[in-house]
Amino acid sequence: MTRVHAFTDDALGDLDAVGVVDALLAGTISMSEVVEAAIARAERVDPHLNALAHRAYDRARADVARPRGGYFAGVPTFLKDNVDVAGMPTQQGTDAYVASPSARDGDFARMFLATGLVPLGKTSLSEFGFNATAEHPRLGAVPSPWNVGHTAGASSSGSAAMVAAGVVPLAHANDGGGSIRIPASVNGLVGLKPTRDRFAQDRLMREMPVRIISDGVLTRSVRDTAAFVREAERVYRSLRLPPIGAVTRPGRRRLKVAVVTDGIRVSASPEVADLTLRTARRLEELGHHVEHVAPPAHESLADDFLLYWAALALVMVRTGRARHGRSWNPARLDNLTLGLARHAQRNAHRMPRAVVRLRGARRTSASFFRRYDVVLSPTLATETPRLGHLDPTREFDEVLERMLEWVAFTPLQNATGDPAISLPLATTASGMPLGMMFAADAGRESTLLELAHELEEAHPWGSIHRAGPAS
Repeated sequence: MTRVHAFTDDALGDLDAVGVVDALLAGTISMSEVVEAAIARAERVDPHLNALAHRAYDRARADVARPRGGYFAGVPTFLKDNVDVAGMPTQQGTDAYVASPSARDGDFARMFLATGLVPLGKTSLSEFGFNATAEHPRLGAVPSPWNVGHTAGASSSGSAAMVAAGVVPLAHANDGGGSIRIPASVNGLVGLKPTRDRFAQDRLMREMPVRIISDGVLTRSVRDTAAFVREAERVYRSLRLPPIGAVTRPGRRRLKVAVVTDGIRVSASPEVADLTLRTARRLEELGHHVEHVAPPAHESLADDFLLYWAALALVMVRTGRARHGRSWNPARLDNLTLGLARHAQRNAHRMPRAVVRLRGARRTSASFFRRYDVVLSPTLATETPRLGHLDPTREFDEVLERMLEWVAFTPLQNATGDPAISLPLATTASGMPLGMMFAADAGRESTLLELAHELEEAHPWGSIHRAGPAS
């Protein structure tokens, strides 16, 4: 089992983002020292992790020479390569076109960077974010730093690898079917998918018929996630949702928790189900009321979500030439993207009713959360697959079946728009991290963060650099 990390005795040490802020304010480290440490770490581990899509080190150095305001001023980070950042190309995990540098920040990046975070560049993802692993046939695979024989998980693989390996304490991720929560589970991180419309988003994501994608961050501590949510809300406040505010400690109220070990048509493996039930017992020991229930999802959700997901691929394929001009080369698209597009085209007549049902999923979840405060489930149905298991050069039907067997729990909250958080509360027999997922009613991120603080305090999770040797 080969682990890769960059933790060392430099300005970053093993500090989380809040720890970096505190050290900067105390004057024990400088912004330039922190950025140079992060750059050195990135260059040390990226040959093993292939997590960087674009480097912007000179920009980061210039940013700390003339720091902007914000709580996180001087804290290094990365953005996922599917949001626009001025001066950086947006390649979206594909080589089917050649992207030019963006003329301006997208709406999300503008909000994200207004918190003071300093971008070192962009991170790798699966092609257009469709696969549950980043394994591009020419751009290469992104492995988990916990075991480089296994995937770093989902389209936010690159961001997760950089945070888990200790390069930066916090990085951008987004989640259209689990791509904040899946890599959090795989890499021993905290990953909160916010409520739909909680934060600013780029226009393409805002204009979707069902807005399944939410942007957020991957971190190593609950306090970092809570701090980002607080600071982002100070920049962009959704008036349709209750404010989250500063969540700095466990909540006092005991919760009614529904426990689910059956996902969308797929049950958790025996090992994963057992680890989920152990987490349920921990909640009971903390005084929460736990009940085992059937999954709160309509039986059509799997087919409807797959068709909608496939329709996004069809849009990418059909509009590629118009959006990317003469550099567009559809022959370089992978089998999964092309297979999804074909699935959408063959089933286009079913799309209107699928959209109606997906929009109706929120009503079902609202009814469910009148009886329960939180749902506990595993983040994923099985332990982390090895690289190659979801290789997008395989036959489409094979890759799709394998992906659906693994990603059986996370898409529900993308359909409903509800918030959900993956916490690194379990470890498989093979020594790999495994996330436990908690979901709540729309707008109730504070409930999830309070519970996350409580669980982190009662059952602290390990860090990669304390778990064993690194290469």
